[in-house]
Amino acid sequence: MKKLLIIIFLAQSTTIFPQQALWGREEITSPEVHDDNTVTFRLNAPKAKEVKIMGDWMPVKEWTPVPEKMSKNENGIWTYTTDNLPSDLYSYSFIVDSLTVKDPNNVYLIRDVSSVSNVFIIGNGKGDNYKVNDVPHGTVTRRWYESPGNEKHRRLTVYTPPGYESNNQEYPVLYLLHGMGGDEEAWIALGRTAQIMDNLIAQGKAEPMIVVMPNGNIAQEAAPGESSKGFYKPTMQLPNTMDGQMEKTFPEIIDFVEKNYRVQENKDGRAIAGLSMGGFHSLHISRYYPNTFDYVGLFSAAIMPPKEQESSDVYQYLNESLVTQKNNNPKLYWIGIGKTDFLYENVQDYKDRLDKIEMPYEYVETEGGHTWTNWRDYLVAFAPKLFK
Repeated sequence: MKKLLIIIFLAQSTTIFPQQALWGREEITSPEVHDDNTVTFRLNAPKAKEVKIMGDWMPVKEWTPVPEKMSKNENGIWTYTTDNLPSDLYSYSFIVDSLTVKDPNNVYLIRDVSSVSNVFIIGNGKGDNYKVNDVPHGTVTRRWYESPGNEKHRRLTVYTPPGYESNNQEYPVLYLLHGMGGDEEAWIALGRTAQIMDNLIAQGKAEPMIVVMPNGNIAQEAAPGESSKGFYKPTMQLPNTMDGQMEKTFPEIIDFVEKNYRVQENKDGRAIAGLSMGGFHSLHISRYYPNTFDYVGLFSAAIMPPKEQESSDVYQYLNESLVTQKNNNPKLYWIGIGKTDFLYENVQDYKDRLDKIEMPYEYVETEGGHTWTNWRDYLVAFAPKLFK
C-alpha cells in the first residue's frame, strides 16, 4: 500500500511541478498593438547577448528587411516598440545571437515558401479587410482532382461564398493563382482570400463568387507536407513552373470545378488572376484559351521577354493570340504593379505591346514592390469589378 501511495505521489509531482513553474513565470504579451498603432514586442532571453527584430514594415536591402536591435531590461526581457504603423497585416521574426527564431508568445504563424513568420494585424484601415469580422462566412475546402495531362492527382483550395450550401444558385468563378515558390495554400494563408471575400461580399462591394486556388507547380501533387512525398523542405525553384505545361493542362481544373460545383459555365462567369508567376500564367492561359475568361487580372505579373518563352508552343504567336483575345471583347483586363517592383519595366513594355494592338486595359500603379501587401490590395481592388 505504501509503495502504491509513493508511486501515485511521484506521478502527480511530475505534472504539478511543471505547471507551478509555468504559472510562476512572468506573463509576457507580444506583440502588443497600442491605440496609436505603435507595436511593442517582447522576448524573454536573459542569457542572450544580442536580440534583433526583423519585420516586413522595415526598410529592405536586397529583398530582406534590415533588422533593428531590441533593448534588454533588468529581468532579461528584450523589448522593441515601432513607430506608428499603417493599418495592414505584418510578419516578423526575432534574431537571437544570429539565430532566427519565432516569437514564443505569438501562436499566429504563416509559411511563405520555406520560411515561417509570426503575423499580426493592425485594424482601423485596410487591415480590417484581412480580419475575421462578424459577418457571414464562406467555406474553405481542399479538393483533389485527376490530372491526366500531368499523370497525377493534384490538390487545390476552393472558397465557396456564404449561403452556397443552402441554396441552388449558380455562381461565377475566380481562378486565383500564386507566385513562384507558392502553392495552393499561398492565397488562402498569406493572401487572406477567405477573409477578404467574406468582408467584400458582406459590404455589398463584391458579388458572391467561388474562388479556386490551384497549385501552379506542375511538378507537385500538392503543397509541401500535403502530398505523398511527405515532409520535405520547400524550395523556390521547381521543374515545369513556366514551361507551358500549366497553361496546357489548366482546362482540367475548369472541368473539375464545373462538374463538382454549381457554377456559371460561360465566359462572363469566369475570371482568372494571379501574382508574379501566377500573373504570367494568367496572361498566357487567358490568351491561349482566348474565349474562356471575361476578366483577367495581372498582379505584379512576371512578364518575361519573348526570347525566354520559346520553349513551348504556348508562348508562340503572342501578338496574334492577344488580338484574338481582344476581339472576343473581355470585360476587364486589369494590371497592377508597384513602383519599386523589380518587374516594373517589364510591365511597362507589356503595356506598350497592348497599346500597339489597341487592347483596352485598366492599369493601377501603387507604392511598394513585389510584396503580399500589394497583392492583397490588388485582390481587394479587383474582386469588386468582377461579374457585374
